[in-house]
Amino acid sequence: MSDPVLVYRGEQLASYGFGDPHPFGLDRHGVFHDELAAANLGDAIEYAAPANASVDDLMLFHTADYIDKVSRMSADGKGFLDDGDTPAMPGIFDAASDVVGTTLAAVDAIMEGRAKRAFVPIAGLHHAGRDCAAGFCVFNDCGVAAEFLRKKYGVQRIAYVDIDAHHGDGMFYGFEDDPDLIFADIHEDGRHLYPGTGAAGETGKGRARGTKLNIPMQPGADDSDFQRAWSRVEAYVDNAKPEFILFQCGADSLEGDPITHLRYTEQAHADAATALCALADKHCGGRIVGTGGGGYNRENLARAWTRVVQSFVEAN
Repeated sequence: MSDPVLVYRGEQLASYGFGDPHPFGLDRHGVFHDELAAANLGDAIEYAAPANASVDDLMLFHTADYIDKVSRMSADGKGFLDDGDTPAMPGIFDAASDVVGTTLAAVDAIMEGRAKRAFVPIAGLHHAGRDCAAGFCVFNDCGVAAEFLRKKYGVQRIAYVDIDAHHGDGMFYGFEDDPDLIFADIHEDGRHLYPGTGAAGETGKGRARGTKLNIPMQPGADDSDFQRAWSRVEAYVDNAKPEFILFQCGADSLEGDPITHLRYTEQAHADAATALCALADKHCGGRIVGTGGGGYNRENLARAWTRVVQSFVEAN
């Protein structure tokens, strides 16, 4: 029997959010897990508990000054960590550290052979830069995970694939000059949507030029448009032959999201997850971690993330 897919759940993850009426509310974790339970995947999934990241873990990607800023502002619980999107809520330092720690726990489980695939719903905080918060994202768990894979396990060639409606700017600019971080991102055109980056001409700098693929989509793009774009991503990742895959599967690209303008269905997420599992099996022993990312229509995120987990199960 194949190893079960690890799915992370627990109050530490549920506590990352900013309350009502902020789009990134505290209910997203529970809505997803209710939908996943209804899918009746049984022994094909195994639930795992969240974990906390240390300051040393955070410093793999983030600067010490920025980590200290978040700690101080979290204790005070006032103001914003950025220009107005990411509140300095009381306790947000610990909650954000738990997101990072849980993604690192998923990496550990896979690298230690306890699973091939794992999913962390409240994670994929791809806007946070090395020295700043941005777009509801305090610490960039995917960025930390990439550096963690290198430091702890010697994994160098990592593919980061992002289908969130928003460009993963924290990951792109955090590794813009890194030729071994393979970056592929399908997102709504930045001329229409935050953060305004991710033009097709942004392909990396210096030795990393050509290791980054940005595919901007026009507002209203649907599943057929996604599939055309996805074929480029699939070929790109296949050619890169990664040793590990990080998949940010934000659900704000589905039709009906309150702050974006794409029109995918959850089938896009299922197809992408299936294809990435096949590439992971081909190149890196099946090793893939999925992170939930954005998504502000609760029904959409529940369906899309559940389809990702189902695709992971079916590929085992």
